[in-house]
Amino acid sequence: MGFYHWTADGLVLDLRLQPRASRCEFAGQHGERLKIRLTAPPADGKANRQLREFLGNSFSVAPSRVLILSGESGRNKRIKIERPASIPQCLREAGLHDPE
Repeated sequence: MGFYHWTADGLVLDLRLQPRASRCEFAGQHGERLKIRLTAPPADGKANRQLREFLGNSFSVAPSRVLILSGESGRNKRIKIERPASIPQCLREAGLHDPE
């Protein structure tokens, strides 16, 4: 699974976003990236805010602990989740596990 790696203080994800989708959800892999669908439009930072909230809820952290490392204005993003408290079941089933 090439879309994630662990650092000393968090989880880094390479994402491909699909804004203006019918619902917010993890949507499998898109090449070497994890695809996420969001209902928000990509204008005025709305999709980025919704992404932070979605990932915060999914990994049981505050949205402020979801950092956009690169791709602020594009569909391809690199995100860091500081000290995630949990891993969503769908990603566990896809092979993402806590660091050893």
